[in-house]
Amino acid sequence: MRSLLLAAALCSAATFTVAQSGSIDGVPAKAKQYISFVGEPQAVPAGKKSTVDFTFKVSEGYHTNSHTPKSELLIPTNITLKPAQGVTASPAVYPAGTSYSFSFEPNEKLDVYTGTFTIKVPVVAAAGTHTLEGTLHYQACDNAACYPPKTLPVSIAVTAK
Repeated sequence: MRSLLLAAALCSAATFTVAQSGSIDGVPAKAKQYISFVGEPQAVPAGKKSTVDFTFKVSEGYHTNSHTPKSELLIPTNITLKPAQGVTASPAVYPAGTSYSFSFEPNEKLDVYTGTFTIKVPVVAAAGTHTLEGTLHYQACDNAACYPPKTLPVSIAVTAK
């Protein structure tokens, strides 16, 4: 019995170490992304207020908390852009989430994104081609669990004419 408990403890420790280090035998493990960035290059009028769309697709079977989740314990989806020369960006405009509830907690409604969603960023861009770069921070969940928060790099080319 003592050997069985020791073996279980060692397996748990090994699993924890792999999960923490992100590698097996020194080979980095690829972290699963639950959202993919599907943004396309965009054209905007030079010197005029316009919008750049950042489009994302949530993997089948998952959802992510909206920008305004219904609980302070939930991590909101949030885009952060780096300053870009020649582009002035205003705060992002997030889509409304969808009400979602679990079968085991039908009266608890969450505000989530599923499928494809688009975050709109108002910009004024000088003439020329610019690259907007940043990150999307989110927490993905399925019907059984929520997973550690992830950060997805985003980059989109914007041409102002």
